Amino acid sequence: MHLYYEIAMRPASVRLLAVIALALPAGALAQDISLRLPVACEVGRTCLIQHYVDRDPSPAAGDYQCGALTYDGHNGTDIRVPTMAAQRAGVDVLAAADGKVLRVRDGVEDVSIAGRGRQSVANTECGNGAVVDHGNGWEAQYCHTAKGSLVVRPGDEVKAGDRIGKIGLSGMTEYPHLHFTLRKDGKAVDPFAYGAPEKSCGGGKSLWEASLQGALAYQAGNVLNKGFAPGPAMMEGIESGAAERDVPTTRSPALVAYVRSIGLRGGDVQVLTLFDPDGKPLAQNRAPPLDRAKAQWMAFAGVKQPTGGFRPGLYRAVYRVERDGRPAIEQAFGISLRP
Repeated sequence: MHLYYEIAMRPASVRLLAVIALALPAGALAQDISLRLPVACEVGRTCLIQHYVDRDPSPAAGDYQCGALTYDGHNGTDIRVPTMAAQRAGVDVLAAADGKVLRVRDGVEDVSIAGRGRQSVANTECGNGAVVDHGNGWEAQYCHTAKGSLVVRPGDEVKAGDRIGKIGLSGMTEYPHLHFTLRKDGKAVDPFAYGAPEKSCGGGKSLWEASLQGALAYQAGNVLNKGFAPGPAMMEGIESGAAERDVPTTRSPALVAYVRSIGLRGGDVQVLTLFDPDGKPLAQNRAPPLDRAKAQWMAFAGVKQPTGGFRPGLYRAVYRVERDGRPAIEQAFGISLRP
């Protein structure tokens, strides 16, 4: 690669132009960026990637591995916390790199659009958040922060890892998460596959720092919540975190294993099995193949209290998703029942 510049000289009526080429090592002018995780969480345990950038320019949608973890026109990465209880406890949004704050917005209420519709957030789809100039043409937008949580103002200098605000539910969202959009020279790019052609499966360069590569390895679907309930588990209770506090005992009217998964595909078959302390199956739910891709889905398997109550001991559940005849997701979890 060469860098060219001109030197102009004007002795009398003569103009001499000298073009000097400076040879530079290949890639020396590349203005790549190294990103830290913009949320103070542990991927796979206290947060998950819900959506990636849509890499398909057609009305269809596909993530950087040609999977279904995106939707048409989605231009960022959604990092989700598992419950509203986790959000209320406070999850920091962090600067992904050094930079200067360009713009902020605050004052948008933390209310899901599920009950009030998309029109209620027209022109404030990002909700509360900030835009940060990370230098060399790189810019990031941090969306859906909690009302009143922003600690930065336009003109502030931030270092990678500095707190910007906290994850909220402002703007166009139905669940607590950070929507992180990265732009290069004004164009949204995919930090998982920078430079990859549209609609490609794999390829490109990850812009996440090396220490994050393992944690951010692509997962074609995942378990967001799992646990046991003393009766029917409702989506509202799981989302609010109330289900985690309602712990079954040997005298509970029922023992129900539940799972909420994300990123399931059409054709996926889910199997949830509940086992007694001896390892014998108590109940199994084998759902029919999904008719289409699902952003999230719930599965249950349970039994009513037997005469005299449940036997004390360790009860286990195993959840498995079969995709194209092979296991795609598998998780086991358990609970010790006490009187």
